[in-house]
Amino acid sequence: MGEINNLKPSFLSSDGSLAVHAGERLCREINTTSITTPVVNTTTYFFKNTSELVDFKEQRIVCHEYTRYGSPTTMVLEEKISALEGAESTLVVASGMCAISVMLLALVPTNGHIVTTTDCYKETRMIMETFLPKLGITVTMIDSDDTARLEAVVNDHNVSMFFTESPTNPFLRCVDIKLVSEICHKRGTLALGADLILQSGTKYIGGHNDVLAGCISGSTKLISKIRILHQLLGGTLNPNAAYLLIRSMKTMHLRVKQHNSNALRMAQVLEAHPKVSRVYYPGLPSHPEHLIAKRQMTGFGGLVTFEVAGDLKTTIKFVDSLKIPYIATSFGGCESFVDQPATRNWDVPREERLKYELKDNLVRFSFGIEDFDDIKADVLQALDTI
Repeated sequence: MGEINNLKPSFLSSDGSLAVHAGERLCREINTTSITTPVVNTTTYFFKNTSELVDFKEQRIVCHEYTRYGSPTTMVLEEKISALEGAESTLVVASGMCAISVMLLALVPTNGHIVTTTDCYKETRMIMETFLPKLGITVTMIDSDDTARLEAVVNDHNVSMFFTESPTNPFLRCVDIKLVSEICHKRGTLALGADLILQSGTKYIGGHNDVLAGCISGSTKLISKIRILHQLLGGTLNPNAAYLLIRSMKTMHLRVKQHNSNALRMAQVLEAHPKVSRVYYPGLPSHPEHLIAKRQMTGFGGLVTFEVAGDLKTTIKFVDSLKIPYIATSFGGCESFVDQPATRNWDVPREERLKYELKDNLVRFSFGIEDFDDIKADVLQALDTI
C-alpha cells in the first residue's frame, strides 16, 4: 500500500499543483465526491467473505486490513508525497525520529557500518552513538564537505548506509547529494541520486505546529522492507494527523515561498549588522556551500543560524527582547520561533556543547510567514538592546 501508478499526471506540471491534487484527483480509493479527503477513523476493516480475505492475502486485490498497517487517509498522503518526491513509494509514520529509527533498523544489518556528518540533529546522533552500537553497528562521522574522507571510508569499510541532512542542523551545511551518491554507488533512484528521502513532516509539510509526522520516500523495494518493520513496531500515523498534513500540503508551496523570502532577507540584514558576528545561511554568498545550495535547492529555507556579538548573557537579553517569535524548538510553522542552543541544551555540560560548536552566543531563528517589515523591526529593536 502507498505505491502509485501515475506519479505526475500530464496536466500537473508544477510542485504547487502536485501538492494540491496528487493522490486525490485521480486515484483516491475512497468512493466519494467530497473535495477534501475523508478521515477514515477506524482501527480495523472487515472482509465480505473468506474468499475476499484470501484474495487480499495473495495480493489479487488491494484493500485495508488494520490501521497499524495503513488506512485510506494515510495512503492519500503517501501518494501525494511520492508524487512530489518523484518516488515510487512513501511510508508515513508517527514522527521524524520514528522515521529515522525504523529506517536504520530495517536497512542496516547487525555489524553494519554507517557514515554520517558531524553536524546533525542531536537525537539522530544519540541513536547512532548510544543505541546502534548495541547491535554491533559502527558509525563514522565526517565533516559535511569532506568527500575525500567519505571516499576513503567507503573503500576501507563495508558501508551499509551514508546518512546525511542537507541543509544540516543547526549550521545549515549543504551536502553535494549528487557527488556523494556517485561516491557511494553509480546508480540512484531519485532526482539527485539518493536512494531514500526522509523528512520530518512536523516541519514545513505540516506547517502549522499542530501535528507530528515523519515520512520516507524511495523505491518500492526499499520502502517495502522498512514498511514491514514499521508494521511490527507500530509507530503509526493517526488518520486525523494524515488529514491535517494533506490539508497543509495544499498551501505548502505558498507558505514555503514566504519562509524562504523572509529568511533570505533577514539573513542579509543580520550579516550587515555590527552586533551579529556571523550568519549561517545557504542563501548567502558567504556560506561555504552557497554554490551547491543554488544548484540543488529551489529556495534556501526559513531557518537562519547566527552568532550574536556577545556572551551568554548578552544573547539571552537579545532573545528575551524579541516580541514576535516564540522561544521554542522545531521550525517550519507559520509562527516564528527563536532558539538559543546553549540554553536549550542547558542540561548538557558546556564543554560537551562546545565540542559540537554550540557556542553561548549561537541563535537559531526559524522565520515564519509574518510580514517581513514586522519581523525586521522586531529583530533590529532587540539587537539595539544589547
